Amino acid sequence: MNEREFDYINVIPFVDIMLVLLAIVLTTSTFLVTGVIPVELPRASKKMSEALPMRSIGIDMAGNLYFNDQPMTLDELKSSLQPLSKEAPIVIRADRGIRLQIFVDVLDMVKALEFKRVGLEIEDKK
Repeated sequence: MNEREFDYINVIPFVDIMLVLLAIVLTTSTFLVTGVIPVELPRASKKMSEALPMRSIGIDMAGNLYFNDQPMTLDELKSSLQPLSKEAPIVIRADRGIRLQIFVDVLDMVKALEFKRVGLEIEDKK
């Protein structure tokens, strides 16, 4: 029995599937970008919707620590952070020229205290 080899690959089913996937992606991305999908957001009591006060940890060029603009040591900072809610947002503001070790020490301490909302303040390049 003599078998013939395939000289070509039938790509029509592949093109059909790709066109369907493209239509799905374009449809859903349009809804997401323009916000056309009507959503009525749930409401919370005023007590729940109040934002927790933002706390900031500053590190200046010399490596000095500040908590809400009050100078303190690493141990004082730890004792100041311990009574706070673990949901309280904390922003770390560090000078770009500091030693990396002081920043790592502060970040490690915040992580050990199990804070969930920690951010780093940066400046956008222009």
